[in-house]
Amino acid sequence: MSVRFVMIGGFLGAGKTTTVGRLARHYMARGKRVGIVTNDQAHDLVDTNSLRAQGLTVEEVPGACFCCRFDDLVGRVGALEGAERPDVILAEPVGSCTDLVATVIQPLKDLYAGRFAVAPYPVLFKPSHGLRILRNQTAGGFSPKAAYIFKKQLEEADAIVINRIDELDPSRVEELARLVGEQFPGTPVLRTSAVTGAGFDALAELLDQDGAFGRKVLDIDYDTYAEGEAELGWLNATARLTAPAPFDLDTLLSAILADLATACRALGGEVAHLKLIGMDDASAFAVGNLVSSDTAPVLSLPSGLKPRAADLIVNARVATDPAALEAEVKRVVAARAAAVGATAEFRTSQSLRPGRPVPTHRYTKGVAP
Repeated sequence: MSVRFVMIGGFLGAGKTTTVGRLARHYMARGKRVGIVTNDQAHDLVDTNSLRAQGLTVEEVPGACFCCRFDDLVGRVGALEGAERPDVILAEPVGSCTDLVATVIQPLKDLYAGRFAVAPYPVLFKPSHGLRILRNQTAGGFSPKAAYIFKKQLEEADAIVINRIDELDPSRVEELARLVGEQFPGTPVLRTSAVTGAGFDALAELLDQDGAFGRKVLDIDYDTYAEGEAELGWLNATARLTAPAPFDLDTLLSAILADLATACRALGGEVAHLKLIGMDDASAFAVGNLVSSDTAPVLSLPSGLKPRAADLIVNARVATDPAALEAEVKRVVAARAAAVGATAEFRTSQSLRPGRPVPTHRYTKGVAP
């Protein structure tokens, strides 16, 4: 029997990881075994660690997007199949990637037709940047090339999922639905909150459908796509926090997030997504997020922990120089740790600009369902 392959797309900060976690619990409640594959341009991904900390089985494809690491994606799925025999694979691609129908979904349908049953491809709509982009307001804080990626992600969707409706008043949700409907006519629009579960029945029903889905092969300019991705500074870093007396992990993470938001504004770079996870030695954890330069940082999963030692992972995606971003992250973390009597020892740090996408496969038309 084939494994159900479900990929959840969307821009950085759209809520893909929270959605994947909720979907995993949904399938498990139905008696399904679930495996997850995350994806990033670098190692040490907050998403992987936060999903594993929830008791979920996760493999990771680092180093480039699924399209450029297609064989690694299939290999990680194979590892899950060997260990867990999953009924459902949930895949979360890099949030700055697009053209995934042509480079992931179509190759899976063609080359692995008997192994995978590929679900419809939903793309989460991120309100904080999406509203400005669809209104054509200075590219939503990004350059027109980065906004081009955002729109292309929506163009290839089988359904556009307006996420984070719990953060919006009803009139704003209606405006978003109207703008999406006008600019992407014929594409179903769903409204959900990955945090509260509102609208998830409709998303789950969509993902259970079979038929002529995953066939929207884009007409895309790879030069514009590559230049838009390269405008983002990418940082993944890990640090060990230690102190002679217990410190409040939630308060520390909130302070780090607030200072990083201020630092990014000073650098003049729009925040695409900045997230932190802090974990004690028993793997209890807290997660914080900042999803744009004009929204407030949020401790999305408080821990209540007061450890003497904790591991910190920082993932930052900001439209600025990655070396400057790395320096600010290290400065802020060290200063905030010192303020609570702790020291921060950075163990890994990778800063980069994403390279040009070079897909393993690219189909120019949809294969048969």
